Amino acid sequence: MLGSAAQNAIAFTDSLFLARLSEEAFATIGYVSVFYLIVAAIGYGFSKAGQILIARRMGQRDEVGLRQTFQSMLAFEMLLAVGAFLFMQFGAYYLFASMLDSDVVFYGSLDYLSTRKWGVFASYAGIAFIAFYSGIGRTNSLLLATGVLLICNVVLDYGLIFGYLGLPAMGIAGAGLASTISEYVGLATFLTYIYFDKPVRRLQLFKRQSIDWELIRIQARISLPVVAQSVVGLGSYLFFFGIVENLGERALAITNIVRIVYLSLSVPAWGFATAVNTLTSHFLGRDRRSVVQGLTYKVAWFCLWVTMAIALPVVLFPEHLLYPLFGGAQFDLIVEAKPIFYVLIAILAVFAYGAVFFNSLVGAGGVYYALKIQTLGAVIYMILVYVVIETGIGGLGGAWATEILYWILIWYMSARGLSARRWRGSDL
Repeated sequence: MLGSAAQNAIAFTDSLFLARLSEEAFATIGYVSVFYLIVAAIGYGFSKAGQILIARRMGQRDEVGLRQTFQSMLAFEMLLAVGAFLFMQFGAYYLFASMLDSDVVFYGSLDYLSTRKWGVFASYAGIAFIAFYSGIGRTNSLLLATGVLLICNVVLDYGLIFGYLGLPAMGIAGAGLASTISEYVGLATFLTYIYFDKPVRRLQLFKRQSIDWELIRIQARISLPVVAQSVVGLGSYLFFFGIVENLGERALAITNIVRIVYLSLSVPAWGFATAVNTLTSHFLGRDRRSVVQGLTYKVAWFCLWVTMAIALPVVLFPEHLLYPLFGGAQFDLIVEAKPIFYVLIAILAVFAYGAVFFNSLVGAGGVYYALKIQTLGAVIYMILVYVVIETGIGGLGGAWATEILYWILIWYMSARGLSARRWRGSDL
């Protein structure tokens, strides 16, 4: 769960501190952090192929294959990081200019990226380590690295946003710098952990060998639909925030409150989804195809219960649980967002099932079918969001409710894909 939540948690802490700075900064981070999540999701999506292959090689007890897969994945991630950095350096200005009406949000987003873009190299390298440890089923390192990263981000946000601890007051740019430094600290934690991890040291992950370009090509082929899924999914979310921004900074700030709660409460579901992705691939590697469908249903059911146990108290009593987090700041936004929190319960319920089934399908190798599902869902979702907001039907609550239909479609089509055994032809 923590490995899957690292980027969301960074966005969460940045938002909490910027809420104390100003409502405009809080609205801005709501938009630009979604953009950066897309950047992170591209690296995360390409690592999925590595994770699936690593889990498969682990099931086959192929240590040489494990090392080759990891090195190829890491090299590929670094190439991607260069491309992502160049886009943020030269392309983000034109993207934001085409989507945003508010000058405050536009220039604030650029200020944040001016320091945040440098962290993409550490982010993508860290993603490779997360994929490796998730693939071999030894996730204690994720707990340590993510914990160190978050503690560092909290301390640096406090210092660099407001100018405390002897650091300069940089505002929203300080939040970006804090997150960047924290990602490099998290990466250093991973490297230190690997040095003392004897079972992994035995694999000689960094043993010098020639780059296997054929393996990189295979990973790219498998990953492209997964990346496309991430871009389509989060791109539709960026579209949603862009449409809401047209309603004004106040509406964007309220939406950001809901987004923070949503991202926080969706952590268990993303954790279970990542786990079922690995488990599915692992069992297929051991030629135990018959257990996949039953396993997916069990994980989804457990995910639903855990998600609801965590979500219901927060959603039903936001004044008591969220007010302390914001330190009294933006309390009126919490009150205005409360009706949308009730919609969030339904979203989380169908999301818990949909995310698990979707990732089981991806882990089984049905990546192209999964891309078709998500593209169809995203197109329908964006059309509904546009119609609801432009016509004023249901207000912000109605716009958020469209996501319920999105996840019902994802769940239904993924379940059909698994039951139809579309993944039996996988050659991973």
